[in-house]
Amino acid sequence: MPKEIIKTKNIFIKTKVPAPGTYKLIKKLNKVESKSMHGQLPIAWSRAKDFNIYDIAGNKFIDFTSTIFVANTGHSNKRIKKYINRSLNSNLIHSYAYINQIRATYIEKLIKFSGKGFEKAFLMSAGTEATEAAFKLMRMYGQKKKKRNLGIICFEGNWHGRTMAAQMMSGNKKQKEWIGYQDKDIHHIAFPYPWLVKSGNEEEFLEKSIRKLKKKINFKKDVCGTMLETFQGWGAIFYPKKYIQLLAKICKKNDILICFDEMQAGFGRTGKNFGFQHYEIFPDLICCGKGMGGGVALSGVIGKKKIMDLPEVGNMSSTNSANPIACNAGLAVIEEIEEKRLTENAKLKGELLHTNLLKIRQKFPNLINIYGKGLIAAIVFNQDYRNINRKLKKLVELCMKDGLLLVYTGRESVKIGPPLTITREAINEGCKILNKNISSLFKK
Repeated sequence: MPKEIIKTKNIFIKTKVPAPGTYKLIKKLNKVESKSMHGQLPIAWSRAKDFNIYDIAGNKFIDFTSTIFVANTGHSNKRIKKYINRSLNSNLIHSYAYINQIRATYIEKLIKFSGKGFEKAFLMSAGTEATEAAFKLMRMYGQKKKKRNLGIICFEGNWHGRTMAAQMMSGNKKQKEWIGYQDKDIHHIAFPYPWLVKSGNEEEFLEKSIRKLKKKINFKKDVCGTMLETFQGWGAIFYPKKYIQLLAKICKKNDILICFDEMQAGFGRTGKNFGFQHYEIFPDLICCGKGMGGGVALSGVIGKKKIMDLPEVGNMSSTNSANPIACNAGLAVIEEIEEKRLTENAKLKGELLHTNLLKIRQKFPNLINIYGKGLIAAIVFNQDYRNINRKLKKLVELCMKDGLLLVYTGRESVKIGPPLTITREAINEGCKILNKNISSLFKK
């Protein structure tokens, strides 16, 4: 038994956490599964409903993770289950690239949801597949203009997936050591962190990066595309709007495509249907995943016809692309977002979340900063604080024991991204637990 049973409307902790039997299950998995899959909090999930997770002992937790920003429409969403069952009961689980009704219905709905200007989509299963496909499309576009027009501009610190091109475009050097070389046509420029760029000098910061890049390449002849995370994932740090608007002008002038990686930002998470909409520009391509399928493996690239139709027939098909189960789930997600106004919900409840987090920051102004929009937030700690990574690992463990699940990034930050269906009461309760444990660990 725990020292004290915790029972509220949103939390019920009745055993020690981790629950009895958890480490036995971890040991079993360690024997048969690659260790690369391990490293999360020691909770053996039994079921998940809306914004709550239940472990194998029946302990109930508030979920501030959405299983890494997947369950935007809530865990075990009724409509998603209904539509998946509809697919199963129709006796059509898979049809490869052969056409079917749900595929046509869903993609048409997806294009409309994405906004005016987008014309076509290509569906896949994993987010990294989508960024790989976008990489391929941008280079095809460049080659159509000029044989050696292969350059892709990316940003230091960004993350785009675990496959080869996705990791080459990412900023984490250690994660891509296995490749053995770096594509000479992928160019990384500095990310405009708020501690580097002050309001008013966004243009100067970008122009400095461009000048540095122009010493190595011909901007007009050698670059075909730019890949950006909508916000930098580890810290939920958005670009300054002026910076992106200037970048868009430069790209348009030089016929360079802009692609936003919307994996974490899409499908209502930031208080907009897609995060790029905060910048008031229109990209050529967007890559989607995570919340797109509501828990079912689904990803995609959405873009303009002139780009999406560059591959020849069969050139970019994939075995599980647009399978009926995934399309049914994707359709249910969009209908839930629209009918229950979840994007607006994320904006309004995000204001409550950020208000709570800023109150915590007021206690520790020299230790933490708060970033994000809508129902995505990060508490970014001073990286110079002694043993900060160990402290943050301890922080998420303490919160877990109190009934709150958070995302520890492995860096100097903790991220928060609850389902968009979360209640105001659960947000307040979760933030109280955070406040308690930050105050305990980082006493003045």
